[in-house]
Amino acid sequence: MIFGLNNKSQIPSIDAALPGRQTPMPVDSRHFVNGNLIKPPFPEDIEQALFGLGCFWGVERKFWELAGIYSTAVGYAGGITPNPSYEEVCTGMTGHNEVVLVNYIPGEISFKQLLAVFWESHNPTQGMRQGNDAGTQYRSGIYVFNEEQKEIALSMRDDYEIKLKEAGFSSITTEIIDAPEFYYAETYHQQYLAKNPAGYCGLGGTGVSCSS
Repeated sequence: MIFGLNNKSQIPSIDAALPGRQTPMPVDSRHFVNGNLIKPPFPEDIEQALFGLGCFWGVERKFWELAGIYSTAVGYAGGITPNPSYEEVCTGMTGHNEVVLVNYIPGEISFKQLLAVFWESHNPTQGMRQGNDAGTQYRSGIYVFNEEQKEIALSMRDDYEIKLKEAGFSSITTEIIDAPEFYYAETYHQQYLAKNPAGYCGLGGTGVSCSS
């Protein structure tokens, strides 16, 4: 198989996807910015959210800067290939999305507040791309851990879509599904923009607020 010659706007079939590996990616367990754990065990009061909204470097910084965040981590989810590498994800042959795992303190920040940042930080109407970044790894996605998160996400999506259409945008393409397995990305990707302040960040919203 020649990597990278598939249509990157489509999830590959199970038979066509790269095989991956059984060994998880080795990754530093501490957050580069705040020193908290990015891998379990987490404190008992921590809840989790999982988002995809474009290149995960800029997305992760957007969330770690919020008050009430215990830690963040970047990785891959929503595809087929187990424990993929970044290079494999970039071929489009794993089906994975670039995602950010947000470990947050619910007494200090709510899931709804996290979703407001999610909606306003990207354009959720672009399908398998985000700005100039094209491919399945850049799709908009909310991966929920319970029914309460799903209900909030669906309700906010419906409300925000009305506002987007009033502003001239098309329908929201964000996938909202139960959280799949999360595969940690390589250590050099974790908190990348803290380690490389001049690094690439393609994050950009529509300018449409989702607040009432």
